Amino acid sequence: MNTYRIKTPIIPEQLEELKAGDKVLLSGTIYTARDAAHKRMINALESHQSLPFDLENQIIYYCGPSPAREGLPIGSAGPTTSTRMDTYTPTLLAHGVKMLIGKGERSQVVIDSLKKNKAIYLIAIGGAGAFYANTVVSSEIVAWSDLGAEAVYKLEVKDFLCFVSEQMN
Repeated sequence: MNTYRIKTPIIPEQLEELKAGDKVLLSGTIYTARDAAHKRMINALESHQSLPFDLENQIIYYCGPSPAREGLPIGSAGPTTSTRMDTYTPTLLAHGVKMLIGKGERSQVVIDSLKKNKAIYLIAIGGAGAFYANTVVSSEIVAWSDLGAEAVYKLEVKDFLCFVSEQMN
């Protein structure tokens, strides 16, 4: 197992070295999105509308953060189960997303789409929301604030720990 420090924006060539089990420390911008936000993204893309943020070479973290306590950029920010996003994932990958972060296994359709689009699925540690919140330097809602915790947040992170999924082999 190797350790890689990756800064965003993602440069696709950075992903070529990553192997299942590798440890990745991300720094830079990542976007949160859960079920409701995914549905809105897909509806917008299918209607040929632009999104409020660019998907090209981006990272989507399956997370619905809790509200920040006073003086902190975010509350708990742990991963949610990834399979709930499987229906939407191939379309987002086709639109340029290069990394997905969540917990749990992915469907064969998603695995095939990751390979086709030269993207990577990273595993975050379940139950570690407070740990991940400590890696967040800043946080802002960039889309669909009416969704509350399921809005799309733009997070600036430093040394956000995750692992390349075993399913990537």
